[in-house]
Amino acid sequence: MPNTVLIGAQWGDEGKGKIIDVLTEKVDWVVRYQGGNNAGHTVEIGSDKYVLHLVPSGILHAGKKCVIGNGLVVDPVALVKEIKGVVDRGIDPAGRFFISDRAHVVLPYHKLIDEYREKKPATGTMIGTTKRGIGPTYGDKAARTGLRMGDLVDPDREALLRARLASNNRILAALGAPELDADAVVRDTLAAVDYLAPFITDTIPMLHEAIGSGKSVLFEGAQGTMLDIDYGTYPFVTSSSATAGGACTGSGVPPHKVDRVLGVVKAYSTRVGEGPFPTELTDAMGDRLRKAGNEFGATTGRPRRCGWFDLVVARYSVMVNGIDAWAMTKLDVLDEVETIRICVAYECDGKRLTSVPANVRQLERCRPVYEDVPGWMCSTKDVASWEQLPEKAKAYVRRLEELTGVKVAILSVGPRRDSTIILDRTMFG
Repeated sequence: MPNTVLIGAQWGDEGKGKIIDVLTEKVDWVVRYQGGNNAGHTVEIGSDKYVLHLVPSGILHAGKKCVIGNGLVVDPVALVKEIKGVVDRGIDPAGRFFISDRAHVVLPYHKLIDEYREKKPATGTMIGTTKRGIGPTYGDKAARTGLRMGDLVDPDREALLRARLASNNRILAALGAPELDADAVVRDTLAAVDYLAPFITDTIPMLHEAIGSGKSVLFEGAQGTMLDIDYGTYPFVTSSSATAGGACTGSGVPPHKVDRVLGVVKAYSTRVGEGPFPTELTDAMGDRLRKAGNEFGATTGRPRRCGWFDLVVARYSVMVNGIDAWAMTKLDVLDEVETIRICVAYECDGKRLTSVPANVRQLERCRPVYEDVPGWMCSTKDVASWEQLPEKAKAYVRRLEELTGVKVAILSVGPRRDSTIILDRTMFG
């Protein structure tokens, strides 16, 4: 299979974990390239359900090699817990799981800073973070005051860690947060790193050697385009590069080694946390979609905000990511909706907009312009082929293809691995 970047084309939670799991069968390597354990990728295999936060979804396939790239921020204690959970379920990561020594480390003070900043946000408005320390860790990375995984396997690691703890305890005091017990943090952090040490390595030469020998790589994105630090609804975004470009900076693989970009979209839209969401449904239909789609965050458990498919966002994602094909999920959630709406444009301040404005206050003033299409009012759940789909369901998919200019290559009609229709077999060529 060609080297593929898989990204979320909406506000995250598009079903990337399942699509990655489906594609992993045909690749040799799976690489996470951004984010941290604020991600939650859910995969259902038969009656088994897996929720992965840091470990690439490819770990569920025997023999596939998985990488946590340099673009991630890693909570070592959380990662050890996740690995042990995977091992307890009979999956052995030894010899096929690798952590970049350039990945930055999430430490307890990052999580406390995250929590207390959220209580008193500089913007005056809560961002809706997961409070897992992701933003403060990326902040330290940009400020050149962070620690990387390679630093914590260095002989001077304890001195480095204690110096950072002393500095950040002063920041915590200024925020009104309790200071951390340095001895406890050093003990717990270094114990976790000792467990992870066999996995920590320079992953860049490994990936280049793999690609050079003809091996295929799947780059696993987290969050979504509209949560990207540069292209999302700033400041209501994550702190990393969730677009396709982040795959290169977050892995050390150059752009010319990437063959295609696969965008994942739901057949409708969802968002978790604060920030503008033009097609949001705050009525009974929103509740209906949330219930039918089980729209609760895999990481936080928070109910997701639900709305109609936003074509403005989809086309914007095509532009900034160079999307070659769609993987569309949760078509079955719309099975009992009589009339389905597609947002084809925004109206704002007397103007019609067909691209996402950068100004978040302007976006909050935008009102969706809808095109209505008839629903199919029958079940598509676990349908095995395109031919078996109701004609009106096919028409909806074709209309979204027409409006976005991008074909749907993969169609999901249920949460399980086998509830997937492959429309373009060249995806696996």
